[in-house]
Amino acid sequence: MEQKKGFLKIDGKAVSATIKEELTEEVSAMKKQGMRAPHLAAILVGNDGASQTYVGAKVKACEQVGFESTLIRMEDTVSEAELLAAVERVNEDPDIDGLIVQLPLPKHISVEKVTARIRPEKDVDGFTPSNVGRMTLGWPAYISATPNGILELFKRYKIETSGKHCVVIGRSHIVGSPMSILMGRNAYPGNCTVTLTHSRTRNLKEIARSADILIVAIGKQGFVTGDMVKEGAVVIDVGIHRIADESKKSGFRLVGDVVFDEVADKASAITPVPGGVGPMTIASLLYNTLQAAKGEIYS
Repeated sequence: MEQKKGFLKIDGKAVSATIKEELTEEVSAMKKQGMRAPHLAAILVGNDGASQTYVGAKVKACEQVGFESTLIRMEDTVSEAELLAAVERVNEDPDIDGLIVQLPLPKHISVEKVTARIRPEKDVDGFTPSNVGRMTLGWPAYISATPNGILELFKRYKIETSGKHCVVIGRSHIVGSPMSILMGRNAYPGNCTVTLTHSRTRNLKEIARSADILIVAIGKQGFVTGDMVKEGAVVIDVGIHRIADESKKSGFRLVGDVVFDEVADKASAITPVPGGVGPMTIASLLYNTLQAAKGEIYS
């Protein structure tokens, strides 16, 4: 844990590396027992640069921990029926444990139809109606990777959540909505009083300022400023944005939904961007894939 300027920087990069080491050891033990390595398949439609980067990072992470991986590339002109058929082939393959379909998809393809077609026991992204429903009911489920990664950061840093007021900014199905459910559940992390806010919320600044735990996933660069955070709050920044920066070799730098320097001066703990929530997303995906290989959720 890194302590700076009176606040705790929650280092997702370091936690992710630790989780990968743990997974590597478990995969090695599985192989010694004569079991095959977990196997993750990813379907990538089209040539979106960000999607290719994300999928490439997931494939590389599989290699790092000893997983098998399969990348299925399809043109952005693929029909919905052809994509659904590809999903079904993976569903029926007994040697593949987990399947992700990288989003976004072309406009002529229904994300809902494709997601619903993934077999729940292979849905390591946690997006199918079955897994979302099980998560909502508090049953064993694959929890989507970003919320699961945030929960793991709370655990690893032993951040108290019980009885706290948690404000979530953003209501997406991928982060905001599941996060609000998970933080309100009767478990650790959880047992918070949760307020879910979004772009239509009135008095959002005042509500945010009342949070003991503030989770920001609204997708707007620099949305949360120092005057929106109370002293001692724990701040989790899910946003990630590229901005031009000629001082960087890449020509850009990454920032979040939170104005880090302003908010860090008031927070007791905060995730940076990059190196906070982002690395935990892939670590959680790998963890879910291991669970799928072991049959622990749908047993």
